[in-house]
Order: sequence, then structure tokens, then C-alpha cells
Amino acid sequence: MISRRIASRGVAVLLATMTALLAGTLAAGAAPAVVAKPAPPAPRTEPESDLVPGVPPTGQQWQIDTPDQVLPPRTYTPTPREDRIEPRRAPAGAYDLVEYVPLSDAVTKVTCSKQTGPYQRQVERWLGLKADGRQSGADCKAIRAFQLTYKIKPAIGFAGPVTWSTMMLVSAKKSPNAAKNCPVRSYKVACVDLDRQLTWVQKGSKVMFGPVPMRSGRAGHVTRKGWHTIYWRHKNHVSTLYNQPMPYAQFFDGGEAFHAVYGSIYTTVGSWGCVNLRLGDARTLWDVLKKGDHVYVWGRRPGT
Repeated sequence: MISRRIASRGVAVLLATMTALLAGTLAAGAAPAVVAKPAPPAPRTEPESDLVPGVPPTGQQWQIDTPDQVLPPRTYTPTPREDRIEPRRAPAGAYDLVEYVPLSDAVTKVTCSKQTGPYQRQVERWLGLKADGRQSGADCKAIRAFQLTYKIKPAIGFAGPVTWSTMMLVSAKKSPNAAKNCPVRSYKVACVDLDRQLTWVQKGSKVMFGPVPMRSGRAGHVTRKGWHTIYWRHKNHVSTLYNQPMPYAQFFDGGEAFHAVYGSIYTTVGSWGCVNLRLGDARTLWDVLKKGDHVYVWGRRPGT
């Protein structure tokens, strides 16, 4: 009983003290505290998985998955006749630079996108804009100008994967190994840059092939980094897993190989580990490399 009385007196004293303090504050002319307004929501950044081709797909150019081997192939020596047969040509428009954009932008066919792209900050930085990662009218105008110059469709100023990949290729044209990430050797080295999604071949400081754009492995199936050796080549290989063509396949690590795909390599979904190339690039690389040549892989594909 006594403890309850003491507790009650304590609460009463505390309330009286708080009331007195509040009264003194108001008497002194101090304004009561104002509750801060919630901050405005950050602009939405479209994840790559939610994007769609900005122009209607035609033919076979929008092959979402890639016909990779995954498991090591059964190696054998192709017959001379088999080696003479060239893989079929890619359909017209298969490698057009078609940007991936939000569905709402594609449906309404906007002139200038107001949405923040997944590569917003990188694209802003490349163009010398304020790299705040937020789409603005000035950003859209500058991105759209770049897209028009390099024939990226639709040119609506959205900072998507095709625009970013094109910037990486343009930057690397003169000196792809300027950062010295690919080891310089007296022999040929096929360089696979996962950071910029580029491939080239160098011997010493001389670039023998590329750089060219590529598509490497997706999350969970990343292209394995480090040194590899081309151990088997098959010009007309067919995936034993998907029963799909892998033209000009050059295997360098288990089921991972350089090979062409009959569709866009700029899709937001990565491969199952292989280095996917456009048909013409894969054909040229076939003539540059041979069995026993070295491959060096480094970096990290964006989004993996």
C-alpha cells in the first residue's frame, strides 16, 4: 500500500514538473515544436527486369534466353565437310540498337522520358552532366542527342542498358586496355571485360580484334574469372541442353564459350555463362583465335 502511494506521488510530481516547464516555455514566447513534413519520394528507378524493347520485335531478334551449353560438351573432331559449312545468317534487324524502356514509355511513345533509368548516374557522368542519378529535362535532352547520333531506337532519352553499352564501346575504341586490366603478354590473349561488357584480342600491346560488345553470364551463372584456355572449337555447334545453335563456338572453360546468338546481345538478361557475340564478330574471332590460345576474364557484369 505504501509503495503504491509513493509511486502515485512520483507520477504526480513528474506531471506537475512537465506542466510547469511547458507553461514557462509558452510564457517566454517560444513557439511550440512543429512536426517536420515527410521528404518527397525519390524518383523511381526502373530495374532492368521491368524494361521492354522500345520498338516492336520482329523475326527472331528478341531471343530472351541464350542457347548456352552449361555443361562441358562432348568433344570430337569435326569432318572437313562439316568445317566448310558456314552457320546460317542472322535475320535482318537482329542486332539493331533497340533500347529497353519502361512499358509505359513504350506504349505511349513519349518523346522524352521523365523516368530514371537503371544506368542514369553512369550515363550522366559519361555525358559530363550532374551525376545525381535523377532524370531531368536537361538529362533527357542530352541522352536523346547521343541516342540519335548512334541510331539507338527509340531515342527518348531513357538511360537504359543499350545506351550505356554503346557508351562503353565508344570509349574503348581507341585503347580498350588503357586501364591495363588485361595482362599484356607476348602471345595472344582474348580479353573479356565483364565491367564494360566488351571483348577484344591483343598480342603484346597490339589489338588484333575488337573491342566488340558482348553479353556475359547472369546472376548465379556468372562467366568465370581468371585465366582459361580454348580447348575445343566447333563452327556449327548445337547446345545439347537447349538444342539451339551456338555458331562459331570456342570453348574455354567447361561449358563456357565464345559464340554467336541470333538476337540482341543487349538484353537485360545475361547468358548462362557463355560470352555471347553478334554473328559477324563471332565469325571474325573464329579466324583470330585457335585451340590453345589464352583467355582472361575479369570484373563484374552490372546487375550480378
